[in-house]
Amino acid sequence: MTRKRILILGAAGRDFHNFNVVFRDDPAVEVVAFTAQQIPHIADRSYPPELAGDLYPDGIPIFPEDELERLIPELQVDACVMAYSDVSHLAVMHLASRVNAAGADFQLLGARRTMLRSSRPVVAVCASRTGAGKSQTSRAVVRLLREAGHRVAVVRHPMPYGDLAAQAVQRFASEDDLQRHKVTIEEREEYEPHIAAGSVVFAGVDYEAILRQAEPEADVILWDGGNNDTSFFVADPYITVVDPHRPGHELAYFPGETNVRLATAIILNKVDTAEPEDVLEVRANVRSTNPRALLLEAASPLFVDDSAVLRGKRVLAVEDGPTLTHGEMSYGAATIAARKAGAAELVDPRPFAVGEIEETFRRYPGIGALLPAMGYGEDQIRDLEKTIQRAAKGGVETVAIGTPIDLQRLVRIPIPSTRVRYELQILGKPDLRDVLGPLLRR
Repeated sequence: MTRKRILILGAAGRDFHNFNVVFRDDPAVEVVAFTAQQIPHIADRSYPPELAGDLYPDGIPIFPEDELERLIPELQVDACVMAYSDVSHLAVMHLASRVNAAGADFQLLGARRTMLRSSRPVVAVCASRTGAGKSQTSRAVVRLLREAGHRVAVVRHPMPYGDLAAQAVQRFASEDDLQRHKVTIEEREEYEPHIAAGSVVFAGVDYEAILRQAEPEADVILWDGGNNDTSFFVADPYITVVDPHRPGHELAYFPGETNVRLATAIILNKVDTAEPEDVLEVRANVRSTNPRALLLEAASPLFVDDSAVLRGKRVLAVEDGPTLTHGEMSYGAATIAARKAGAAELVDPRPFAVGEIEETFRRYPGIGALLPAMGYGEDQIRDLEKTIQRAAKGGVETVAIGTPIDLQRLVRIPIPSTRVRYELQILGKPDLRDVLGPLLRR
């Protein structure tokens, strides 16, 4: 029997999950390679044999997606399976056109086909776009479940940017765990708030193994989705957060639209800071696309540790990196907070950018007058620190930190700074209690 030759197009997350769940033990197919996109420094490595299974004793190579046109004929690829997220429908079809022109079929796996079943109830929190407000929604859900007496295990979307074999199953319950696993800034941003609230977080590469390790510690599993991906687990309720700061994106991005259609509850977030006409547009879009879902409206009010630090000053706003890059936002919480606090000026950090931060601005020219907190590795963290220090020497007087973590613990900031935090505030009814329903009644 001739095995079908598959190339998986990924970004160090969904691609590995799809392989593990659908392809790893299938003798009818051969996954000849992965490609890598979106995240820096994840190409030119391999998916290790310890994770790849008996059919792949040598592991599976990972190449840059830029080499797609070479790889398809050279590896005699029959089909390419796209397995990353937060990309426009137009970008998906451009990718499909490249694949088809190079001689291979283009495939997307159905969401349900890649979902694992848990022995515990699962609540999924997903989004239409990166930066919609999924993290604060997840925290709010966890608080309600814990108040109801449940043990909650948080399973986070993968971010395996280091040693894949060592990262197969990761458990985070303390600062020591974060240090031991040498997590990136992006990982810290997602894990730290949950740990601070008393939750245990699981993540890694092999989500079947992760789920089975989490289940004994939990009455309820929370799927904390990332990068607007679909849930890896069968879930009820399935919550999708949409963002009126990017009206129309809820129907124009993959797989964000899928999340809208899968949702049992949709949270229209940030109605307090979005334009009213944009709120109306998004509300109409989600109601027409998924009329079955409960529709909640929410604010994400900002809390500044010390707004006086910003008033009348030349401010550098530091924002969550992924929201600005593939999330395509041109501003964030720190930017809004600095303006509301009466900052004299929001300083554009581009003249001070060095190394990989400078490259990020070149790659994503739509980023506004702010600094993305890129921290996928030690080099990016070092360049972030140097950029802030150069900005301070160049006349920046204070820093507004809009990242979910205390950035001052990771980089040296030589001028005054203050943190900007945000939490979910559901407005009126229905609310999260209506969404969680029976799970709150033990």
